[in-house]
Amino acid sequence: MARDLAPAAPARPLRRDAELNRQRIIAAARDVFGERGLEATLDDVAHHAGVGVGTVYRRFPSKEHLVEAMFVDQFETIRQFAEEALRAEDPWKGFTDFTWRAAELHAGDRGLREVMLSNVFGQERVAEAKARMVPLITQLVERAQSAGVLRADIVPTDMPLLHQMIGSVIEFTHGIQPDLWRRCLALLLDGLRAEPGRATPLPHPPLDFEALDEVMCSFRLPKLR
Repeated sequence: MARDLAPAAPARPLRRDAELNRQRIIAAARDVFGERGLEATLDDVAHHAGVGVGTVYRRFPSKEHLVEAMFVDQFETIRQFAEEALRAEDPWKGFTDFTWRAAELHAGDRGLREVMLSNVFGQERVAEAKARMVPLITQLVERAQSAGVLRADIVPTDMPLLHQMIGSVIEFTHGIQPDLWRRCLALLLDGLRAEPGRATPLPHPPLDFEALDEVMCSFRLPKLR
């Protein structure tokens, strides 16, 4: 007769030094991935954290695990932005405030842009965090449309693509005019109004032709075979 299995022992909390290493690794990953995106390696993170790569792998068996540890909290921040926007008295202000705040986070963190605007990175927790935001974004869109301030032909699935557009501006101009995306987002939001009225003052000057040429030269094209 088989013996009853004893209940599993609760997971031990990490020792203080191990937890400090874990926090150091996550902080280093935020710096490395925020600057270089998710093409950076765990070796890069270990070097920046000042620990051996074996220490990183003991805490995070793969880059996917580290991505989840870093960015699920960021997704929670964006979800909170959406909830606060839904409580705004003015539906248009709620919609635009959310869009600006999300873009602010994207502008300062290349890794977050890549995780947020792609399904290539992350595992179940990242997918679940994204799924929790879908109904909130839908409510923001529908609430603004019901108030007659947002174009009736906008659908929630347009929103990630609009953020991709701004993400592309951020990507190619951050080394030349890192706040140029603000000008582009102001133009974009004016185009989303149900009834265009007085133009919103643009928060950033345009590129001159020399700067535009510099931006165009920064585009990374695929290698020809």
